[in-house]
Amino acid sequence: MRPKPNVVVDAPLPTGGSITGIVASPRAPGRFTVVVDGKPAHTLSLAAIERLGLAVGATTAGREEIIAREEGALRTYDRAVMMLAARGRAAKDLERQLVRKGEPAEFARLAVERLVSEGFVDDEAYARSFVRSKSAGAGLARFRLKQELGRQGVERAIADEAIDQVFEDEAIDEVATATALAAKRARSLRGADPQSQRRRLYSFLARRGYSPSIISTAMESAFGGTAEGEIPIEDE
Repeated sequence: MRPKPNVVVDAPLPTGGSITGIVASPRAPGRFTVVVDGKPAHTLSLAAIERLGLAVGATTAGREEIIAREEGALRTYDRAVMMLAARGRAAKDLERQLVRKGEPAEFARLAVERLVSEGFVDDEAYARSFVRSKSAGAGLARFRLKQELGRQGVERAIADEAIDQVFEDEAIDEVATATALAAKRARSLRGADPQSQRRRLYSFLARRGYSPSIISTAMESAFGGTAEGEIPIEDE
């Protein structure tokens, strides 16, 4: 006897239920859980709950898509806030990192736009903070600072202004900074042969963005002159 062909019956789309409670979320401070038919269903902000008109006794039928969108956008926003709490970021870099972590591109964009409007993301302030930290801590030169800010999506004009302002405020002299770095680095290279010391010091300063002329001056101070000819850049 031939088996009967499988008959696929269109199943009805799931419909919303009755909201039986709205309670503070135990896992997300400042967020609320919308309980539907006695089961936790959605985590939303109070503003979203009010905007959507969700209340105990109301139904979510016909509003599943918009509720899910609000919930997804809020989840991405909260993740962005957590990332900012770990360390400051430029707007475009934050958006890229959110997408890399699996957040929808649209929600990542909306989250960053909201954070910018709220003043939590400010490329100008971030650029100044980054320049101040990296010029003092790592001894990065103007060229390298501009490269790093560019990689993070900071506009060139903003980066240039931040570098100029910090270098002026902090009275940063690249020659003096490179010379100090060279002296400190040279002490750690004493075990190598003279040619290796010069080559490795040159590479060290070049990776921090210093120009050949500044590197030459710093090396002359550290070693009493540089090696003749071109000095190749190598990894530390």
